[in-house]
Amino acid sequence: MQSPLSLLRKHGIRPRKRLGQCFLCDPNILEKIVRIAEVRDTDTVVEIGSGIGVLTALLARRARRVIALEVDRRLVDVLQAELGGTRNVEIVHGDVLAFDFASARPDREDGKGRIIVVGNVPYNLSSPIVLRLLEYRDAIERAVLMLQREVAERLAAPPGTKDYGPLTVAVALYTRPRLDTRVPASCFSPRPDVESRLIRLDMLAEPLCRVDDPALFRHVVRGAFAKRRKTLLNNLRDADLPVSRDAIPSLLDALGIDGTRRAETLSVREFAFLSNGIGRGQNP
Repeated sequence: MQSPLSLLRKHGIRPRKRLGQCFLCDPNILEKIVRIAEVRDTDTVVEIGSGIGVLTALLARRARRVIALEVDRRLVDVLQAELGGTRNVEIVHGDVLAFDFASARPDREDGKGRIIVVGNVPYNLSSPIVLRLLEYRDAIERAVLMLQREVAERLAAPPGTKDYGPLTVAVALYTRPRLDTRVPASCFSPRPDVESRLIRLDMLAEPLCRVDDPALFRHVVRGAFAKRRKTLLNNLRDADLPVSRDAIPSLLDALGIDGTRRAETLSVREFAFLSNGIGRGQNP
């Protein structure tokens, strides 16, 4: 496989800003992604945003099957030209936010085969893509993503920090996040305005704690963080919850949660306890 820059020139590709296209050109980082993902010859890998196929080719050397997912028709043509004859690479022209990750699961007699997801994620779509992966957590074993550094660090932030937020809570409920290498802008073409970072998300066999109603849990978390400078009590009073706003103070007291705290101080388990209590209208 040729170098990323030579492939861009060969096919006359100019990155499209509206798609957030920045091509990773550092061979050491590309190799590191494969190592972090721990790809084996029995694995099925779905690559988000395969671009010109440099990482795809590396994955194909290790994996049993690689599904190269790309939304840009021009780049799909490049992938077909460069990797169309590679037996274990399947090129899919499609949007990651519409892709059925469960359809990529490897066949196993017990029906429990799971996939690995890797990708240099468009920074403007980071949150929707992460949430999409969480929806398919039963089909995904782990994901290794290149994200804007601040976004990656937000996903792994502990309670009580400014980076801790609704997306952090969702990720911690369903995965074990692990931050890895920082990647400078000089590793990309064109050079982005931000630094990047790799993060690995290992999907948990079971959620970190019991959540009776996942939809209500998400709603409670979003409501609690609606205005970060407001107290938990005031934010929950303004949220559209299945209990009256006047009942919020007594419910928090019954649950033993101090309403003067702010959302970023609550652990994932406390959010689950709060959500379950709101759903039942009383202390579980």
